[in-house]
Amino acid sequence: MMTALAVEIRKLNRSLALLLALAAPLLIGIFAFFNISRFDQPGPWDQWLTTSVGIWAFFMLPMSVTALTALVAQMEHAPRAWDHLRSLPVPRWRLYSAKMACVLGLVVLMSVLNLAITYGAVELAAALKPAIRPTGQPDVAGTGWLLARVLAAALLMIAIQFWTAMRFASFVPALALGIGGTFFSVVATSAKQGVFFPWQMPINMLATEAWRVQTSLGLGAGLGAVVLILAVAHLSAREVR
Repeated sequence: MMTALAVEIRKLNRSLALLLALAAPLLIGIFAFFNISRFDQPGPWDQWLTTSVGIWAFFMLPMSVTALTALVAQMEHAPRAWDHLRSLPVPRWRLYSAKMACVLGLVVLMSVLNLAITYGAVELAAALKPAIRPTGQPDVAGTGWLLARVLAAALLMIAIQFWTAMRFASFVPALALGIGGTFFSVVATSAKQGVFFPWQMPINMLATEAWRVQTSLGLGAGLGAVVLILAVAHLSAREVR
């Protein structure tokens, strides 16, 4: 398993995955910098950090997962390398599990970068314009815990996107699914049924109603783990791609 994981990491180093992992949090940081710079009065630290998490959970996380899973899958689909990989004397589930672990690892990295870059963007804006320096102390630990819950709630969405991207040789089904899921999540933000929609589960971690938070977290993390296992089992058993 460690060998398969090491091979996937080397593949990622030669791809645009790391650039994607940096670009998404950087865009949020740029937005945070210009957003805070337009004010003349300071606001609380928690306001800026929570806003960053909201943008990440609501839009950038689903779109990043869509692009990332498609990119990881196309590293094998494009050169038609699956026949070679599946003929190796390695259990097939390890190949897919290694890819899945890399996707999850990159999403964790993006979450950490989101917090770090946003913090740096706010500090830079405050250094250039001292009058807007945020009040209070930044709750980095609390924001990190919130990001962890967002990631856990997003597990079902990640599993669905991963399964789709690996199942179809064309990148179109995975992109269509991700764009469609994000679209309906945006236009139906206030719908109560959204708590059961995988693409809305991450943003529900910022909801004020406890039942929405608990339901989305339980379904997103619990069903997400089950779907990931089913995805690996199904993909490993397929003979024709």
